[in-house]
Amino acid sequence: MNFIEKKFIPRRTFIRGAGVVLGLPLLDSMIPAQTPLKNTAAVPVRRFMGIWHPHGAAPGYWSPLQEGANFEFSFITKPLEPYRKYVTLITGMDMPEAMATTEEPGGDHARGAVLLSGARPRRNAVSPYLGVTIDQLIAKKYGRDTILESIQLGVEQDGNYGNCNWGYSCAYTNSVSWRSPVDPLPTEVNPRVAFERLFGDGTSQEERKTGRQQDASILDSVAQQISYFKKPLGAVDRERLDSYLENIREIERRIRIAAERSIQEPSEEIPFGLPENKHVHYRLMYDLLALAFQGDLTRSATYMLGKDLSGASFPESGFNGGWHGSSHHGDKPDNVANYAKMNRYHVQNLAYFADKLSKTPDGDGTLLDHILIYKGSNMGNSHRHAHVKVPVILLGGLDGRFKGNRHIVFPDNTERTSNMLLALLHRYDIHQFPKYDVGGREVGTQENFGSSTTPLSL
Repeated sequence: MNFIEKKFIPRRTFIRGAGVVLGLPLLDSMIPAQTPLKNTAAVPVRRFMGIWHPHGAAPGYWSPLQEGANFEFSFITKPLEPYRKYVTLITGMDMPEAMATTEEPGGDHARGAVLLSGARPRRNAVSPYLGVTIDQLIAKKYGRDTILESIQLGVEQDGNYGNCNWGYSCAYTNSVSWRSPVDPLPTEVNPRVAFERLFGDGTSQEERKTGRQQDASILDSVAQQISYFKKPLGAVDRERLDSYLENIREIERRIRIAAERSIQEPSEEIPFGLPENKHVHYRLMYDLLALAFQGDLTRSATYMLGKDLSGASFPESGFNGGWHGSSHHGDKPDNVANYAKMNRYHVQNLAYFADKLSKTPDGDGTLLDHILIYKGSNMGNSHRHAHVKVPVILLGGLDGRFKGNRHIVFPDNTERTSNMLLALLHRYDIHQFPKYDVGGREVGTQENFGSSTTPLSL
């Protein structure tokens, strides 16, 4: 009867309980019968994710030797080979907005926010000033019906305020997501707090105290509603929903274990301490992001893998040196090779995320088919603090609007990342951008984004 009458469950259906708002994955029951997917409210949405990593990439280990299609992956990018058809690597891109000038020397580790803004940070300003970032423009267009318009995650706490170095505000290193030129968005590094944000829990200090003392799953408070919701579903939808709920329980379990092994004591501001193991922390955040996209809780995200001058080490990479110190490799072959292992490790984590997305059904494909991920840095050869030949990875199908299996190479000093950002925004059908005055107030629109001049041919 549902088939004949074309009855279906609205895509924006939530299951609500005490302190819980549970978004749902895309189910067949949300698609009207005998109706093309593209003509329904359940059409797969375009998602975006920006991943920031500091300190560039080891020279000689990043770029593939071949240009075009069917290239041989480099040492650093090799973990992404199983997802070749979704991968575009770009070599030769510069980030001039992060470069020092004769008027503004230094500050090479204070201009990372250029990544998604394409705008040059102000030095010696009364308050930080940058520009709106592409994740926020995409969130504004596509995230109005989601629980969170956007989410910003990381793994290293801020702890720095005021000016960090050379007169640049710490805001430029603490956040790569800016709602406006004067509004940097805070980066959440605690997996438990991020989980509570996704599912509507832990919004007050009292709720945090309660959450710290209970071991129950958030699903327990909506168990009855879930049971009622599942009754009319078909077998495929039941299986898909059960898998989603099991993912939620598993992540809750891992967050609880990580908190118990925390290196920090719980405080009023942090419900549980951060995971002691950096590797566990990275994977947990990737898992949370996959869950957020699966349940359509958000469609725009940023993930900071670290902050400039980070001293973190990654023994899982096969090398145990500190991140920033190792990035100053002196162009010595052994040091460069060790730093390349650290770079490869972070690409391995990205491949882990890609694998999860590729195995998660979403409409007429998978989550990997309907997202575009940009992973980049504001430096190329970090030993030289060079903001040229910065590493760029683009991953995902974006609803068929983006083709992978490409290595694009630009001649030296000919192309800038802001032009790439402009081209990416066009892929999201965003062609007009807010124009701001010197105080950060919106005063109109413009066709260029940040410091862009013309959209990159992608």
